[in-house]
Amino acid sequence: MNTMKWLLRREFWEHKGGFVWAPLIAAVIMVVLVAGVVGYGVSSGRMNGDSITVRVGGEEVHRSQMADLATRHSRTEMASVAANNYIAVGAPVFIVLPTVAFFYFLAALYDDRRDRSILFWKSLPISDSTTVLSKLLTGLVLAPVITVGIASAAAFLILMLAGVAVSAQGVNLFGPVLSNVNLYLSPVYLLAMIPVYVLWALPTAGWLLLVSSWAKSKVFLWAVGLPLIVAVLLKWMDYLLALYGSTIHADWIVNNVLETLLLGLVPGAWFMDGGTAMPVNGGHGVDLLSVLGASWGSLARPELWVGAAAGVAMILGAVRLRRWRDEG
Repeated sequence: MNTMKWLLRREFWEHKGGFVWAPLIAAVIMVVLVAGVVGYGVSSGRMNGDSITVRVGGEEVHRSQMADLATRHSRTEMASVAANNYIAVGAPVFIVLPTVAFFYFLAALYDDRRDRSILFWKSLPISDSTTVLSKLLTGLVLAPVITVGIASAAAFLILMLAGVAVSAQGVNLFGPVLSNVNLYLSPVYLLAMIPVYVLWALPTAGWLLLVSSWAKSKVFLWAVGLPLIVAVLLKWMDYLLALYGSTIHADWIVNNVLETLLLGLVPGAWFMDGGTAMPVNGGHGVDLLSVLGASWGSLARPELWVGAAAGVAMILGAVRLRRWRDEG
C-alpha cells in the first residue's frame, strides 16, 4: 500500500500540469469572463434596463416584472432550480478531462521506454502490474476527482456572480440558494458517478495502455489511426457486400466497438449512444440525483461488462508487454 501511495504521488507530480493546471486555467477563464460581463453590466447600468429578460419556467420576464416574478414564483423554487443545475456550468472544465486522460494513457508506458527510465524503475522492487495499476488509478480516479473539485468551485463562483446579477434586478436569492442542500450535494453526486465512469472508460484506457506498451514510435497514429482505418475498411466491405445482398453490419461494429475504444474517456459516455436516457426535469433542467440514478442504472447493460472485460484483458496485455519490451 505504501508503494502504491508513492507511485500515485509520482504520477501526480509528473503530470500536475495536465491534471491540475489545465482544468484550473479553463475554470479561471470561465469565472473571469462571467465576472467581467456581470461587472460591466452592473457598473454601466445596462442591467437596469427593461430590455433585460429572464427566462423562468419557459416564460420570458422583463426587468420591470421582476418584483411580480418574486411573488408568483417563490424564491425557494428558483433557488432549488439554481442549486440543482449550477454544476452544469462547469461542463467546459469536464471537456478538459478526456483530452488530458487520453494523452496521459497514450504516453504512460511509452515515455518510460523512450527515455530509458524504464531500466531504473525495473531495478526497483516494484512489479509491472503495480506500476500499470498506479497509472490506471491516476487517470481514471485521481484525475476525475481533481476535475470535479475544480469544476464545482468554478460553478459555485459563477453561481454567486449570477446571484449578484439577479440582485441588481431587485431579487435576492443568496439566502435560499446557500441554504439549499442540493448546492452542497451536487459535487457529491458527481463523485458518486466516478465508479460508473471507471467501468465505461476501461476499454479506452486499456487500448491506449496496450498501444503505449507496444508501439516503438508514433503512438498517436497507432492508437487513433488503426481504428479509423479499420472503420473505413469495414464500411468499404459492407458496401461491396451490399451489392450481393449481404452485410457485415459495419455500422454496428463502428458504433459499439471502435467508438468505445476512442470515446470511453468522455464523461457521460453511457448517455451518448442512446442506450441510457438523460433524465430531464421539464423546464427545470437536469436533476443530478436522477442523473446519478440513471448512471448507475447503466450498469445493467451487457455491453458495459463486455467492454470492461475487454479493457481488463488489454491492460493485462500491457502489463505483460511492459515486462518484456524495454527498448527505446
